[in-house]
Amino acid sequence: MCNTNSRLDGKTVVITGGSSGIGFEAAKHIAHKGAKVIIASRNETKLIRARDRIQQVTKNPNVSYKLLDLASLKSVRNFASDIQSEDKLDVLINNAGAVGLSDRLTEDGLNLTMQVNYFGSFLLTYLLLPLLTKSAPSRIINSSASSMYVGHLDYDHWNDIGRYSAVEVLANSKLAVALFTAELDNILKDTGVTANTFDPFVVRDTDILDNVPELVRNVSQIFVNLVGQPKEDVAKEILFLAADPEIGRISGVHYKFCREWINHWLTYDTEITKDLWNQTRKILNITANLDWE
Repeated sequence: MCNTNSRLDGKTVVITGGSSGIGFEAAKHIAHKGAKVIIASRNETKLIRARDRIQQVTKNPNVSYKLLDLASLKSVRNFASDIQSEDKLDVLINNAGAVGLSDRLTEDGLNLTMQVNYFGSFLLTYLLLPLLTKSAPSRIINSSASSMYVGHLDYDHWNDIGRYSAVEVLANSKLAVALFTAELDNILKDTGVTANTFDPFVVRDTDILDNVPELVRNVSQIFVNLVGQPKEDVAKEILFLAADPEIGRISGVHYKFCREWINHWLTYDTEITKDLWNQTRKILNITANLDWE
C-alpha cells in the first residue's frame, strides 16, 4: 500500500493498543526502522509477549511496554506521568479502540465506548502535549473510522446509557476524534507538532469484533473476510504517517489507503472544534495544575 525508506533512529514512539492487531504490527514495523518503541495496553501478559516478539523479529532491544487502560482516567494519568520521564516523544499514535463494548458507565462516570475511543485518548494526548512540543518536530496520529460520517454529538447526552446502539456510539466517538484532531491542528500551529487522522478501513485478522454479539460477529466476519485488508498493510500506513518526511510537514489531514481522504465536514468549522475541546476539558475536569494552555 505505502512504503517509506525513511528511518526512525533516535526517535521515541508511543503506540496504544500495541500488544495485538494493528498496533502490534505497526510497532513491529516502527521498531524495524530503528525507533525506541513503547507499546501500551491493559493486558500485561500480552504486552510482555508482544515486546519479546518485536525484539526478536526486529533485533531492536529498545522496545518496552507500559500498562494503560483507557477506560480508567487514573490509568491514563499514571501512564502519562511515566512517559514524562522520557527525554523526548517524537510520535504519539493513538491506535487503541473498540466496538461492541458493554453499554455502561466507567468508574469515571463516562460511557465506556466513548471513554475508550475518545476521552482516554484526549486526556493522554493533552497530558503529553508539553513533551511533544518540547520534542518538536513531532507527530500525533489518531485512528478514526468511516463511521464518523454518521456520528452525532449532543453534549448533554453523549455519555448516556441505553440511548445509542453499538454502531451509533462508535460513530459518535470517531466523530469526536476527528473534531479533536482538527482542533489540535488549530492549537498547534507553528509549534512543529502535527496532528492527523487515518481510517484503517476494514481489517482482517484482528480481535475488533470480539465484543460484538455472536450472530452479528459471524455476519460481520464474512464481510471483513471479503473486503478487509491485511493488518500488515494498515501497519505500513501507520509507519508511513510516522516516518515519511513529507507527512511531517502536513497537519489537520485525514488519510485512508495512504492518501489524503475526505474529512468530516464539521472539522472545518473552528467554532465547533473549539467547543468540543472546551466541553471535553470540562467533562474530564482538567484543573489548573494540569492546564498548560
